[in-house]
This record gives sequence, structure tokens and C-alpha cells, in this order.
Amino acid sequence: MATMHQCQPVDAAFIDSARFRFSNSVDIPATPAQLFEIFEDADAWPRWARVITRVVWTSPPPYGPGTTRTVHMLGGLVGKEVFLDWDPGRHMSFRFTECSTSLVSAFAESYDVEPTAGGCRLTWTLALSGAPSTNLSLALLRPALNWGFRRFLRDLSALAATRYPA
Repeated sequence: MATMHQCQPVDAAFIDSARFRFSNSVDIPATPAQLFEIFEDADAWPRWARVITRVVWTSPPPYGPGTTRTVHMLGGLVGKEVFLDWDPGRHMSFRFTECSTSLVSAFAESYDVEPTAGGCRLTWTLALSGAPSTNLSLALLRPALNWGFRRFLRDLSALAATRYPA
């Protein structure tokens, strides 16, 4: 495995206050419980968040605050994560504890789920900070990154529709 670098031990407040944060919502044609079944499925993540190549849960179920996993991404990027919150069908959040690049100093995500008549609505927020060169890249690429994150959510909605047909 690549050399790992410690990330800042941020909490949920970082997700709301980070300089670089991306927040998008999507309607999911699945119940909140079904959406969390997708989140628990390591093989599902690369199908919708296409930057992810593999997810390995390093804590056994049932999952909750303190659960850990390792996420492998395109370009050889690896992030070790710890879950800050885990409220099935409602909310989860996690942060990087370590990353295979020192260019990422802090990284966290939050998933907020609300039931709707047709399934649920997911609001996904990603927050990060990094080295000066990373921050400059994030500033320049913000619109393209946000477009990609919205695409991930459309892919998640399509995956849910396939997995849980009406």
C-alpha cells in the first residue's frame, strides 16, 4: 500500500465551514432504508461514485460512529475513513484519517436523507482542504468538480431505480 499521510482530525462542523465544499441534492427512487443498503454495499460505491475503484469495510457490521473503511480511487489515491455519524435512513458522515497524498489535508462528507412520496431526497456534501497547490486547483476546477459530483448523484439515483424497481 502507498505511504499514508495523517489528515486533520476534523469534525462535522468542518463540513459546514470548509472553504471548499460541494453540496448537491437528488431524488432517489428508493426508501431511506434501501438507500442505506446501497451505502453499506462496498461493491455499489464504484458503480455510482465512479472515481472510486474499491471500498473495503475495515469494521464489521453493524456500522455506526467509529466504523472504518478504506476507499481506493482512480490515480492510486487511497483514503482511510472513520464515520463520525451513522443514523440509518437519515444521516451519515465520515472523514479521512489518512490519505495516500499529502496534498489533501482534510476531507469529510455528509449524507442527509429525507423521505419523500416517491422514495427519498439525498443531500450530499463534500468538504476538503489541502496544500496551496491543491486549493488553487480546487478554486479553478470548482465548476467542473461540482458537475461531476452532480453526475455521481444521478448515477446513484439510476442505480437505486435498477436495484429497487417500482
